[in-house]
Amino acid sequence: MTRSPVSVVFNGISYAFGSHQVLNHIDLSVEPGSIVALLGPSGCGKSTLLKLLAGLLQPQQGTLHFGDRLIASDQFSTPPEQRDLGMVFQDYALWPHMSVAQNVAFPLLMRRVPTQERQQRVITALDRVGLADFAGRRPSDLSGGQQQRVALARAIIAEPKILLFDEPLSNLDRDLRESLCVEMASLLRQLGTTAVYVTHDRHEAEILADRIVWLSVGTVSAIQTVTPLSGEPV
Repeated sequence: MTRSPVSVVFNGISYAFGSHQVLNHIDLSVEPGSIVALLGPSGCGKSTLLKLLAGLLQPQQGTLHFGDRLIASDQFSTPPEQRDLGMVFQDYALWPHMSVAQNVAFPLLMRRVPTQERQQRVITALDRVGLADFAGRRPSDLSGGQQQRVALARAIIAEPKILLFDEPLSNLDRDLRESLCVEMASLLRQLGTTAVYVTHDRHEAEILADRIVWLSVGTVSAIQTVTPLSGEPV
């Protein structure tokens, strides 16, 4: 990763759907280059927090900063495409009519990166996720784990300052989920980018994260520091 990662700071973030308070004055800091897992049961607010990060929702109270840059408040919200993010979804979100290489190249195509540079960066990204030999295939020719690796390559190719993960491994079987989790943790630390990872699986969070933020009914109930890849609390 050639660009410096940034911090993420939530200050007094609140959000409600009608009368249902989903987030209640969240204060949270994510250090540059660290991996934070948001952990908790369905309805605790972790997906809403991720959507606020991605720019899909706007805070109703509080502020969100990326480094020194104000990204969103109740008065202002930077559009998603201007936030310098990469995102990996639960359902892969790959275009079936495109090859693996075309899927991965798409963010660079949108940025008008020259063809030769784009092709080289696709090769590099696919090599990082172990799919260099699959560039010409279609997503339908790949297993679920391979498709998620393609989605990861697409997320990292533009060298975003922040990576977001929305339960990306939940559709995989347990053994594959654990092995891919270890691979992702290793890759994220090689890249050195800031990452926020939503999951309901504690073991997955302990493998991946530097810190686990436990959410309960819209508030931060605990923060746990873990040793990278060990799964053991410090």
